[in-house]
Amino acid sequence: VQLQAFGGGSVQAGGSLRLSCTASAHTFSDYAMGWFRQAPGKEREFVAAITQGGGFTYYADSGKGRFTISRDNAKNTVYLQMNSLKPEDTAVYYCAADSATSTIVAGKGKDWGQGTLVTVSS
Repeated sequence: VQLQAFGGGSVQAGGSLRLSCTASAHTFSDYAMGWFRQAPGKEREFVAAITQGGGFTYYADSGKGRFTISRDNAKNTVYLQMNSLKPEDTAVYYCAADSATSTIVAGKGKDWGQGTLVTVSS
């Protein structure tokens, strides 16, 4: 499946952004989806995941209470609402798809989109 992420930008600390990721798959609802990020000089890290039907979500501790992952299977799109952003949230954010949510939560994914840059200034 081809993925395209967008919605990044520059925001001040405390602000919000909503990232979107659209998928080309005709069977988008067959895929668990996730968001990852990679900050300069750091390894890629898991941010959030959502099951195929959207009934279950998983978050890294760094985003709990601030980030919300959701999906609209009719629009082949997964979202990441980010609130109360901090400078340490600055990173390139990637979306990923896989048939298994556990694979995404483990930090992997079958298909990846290009990243979208989020910059949070203090």
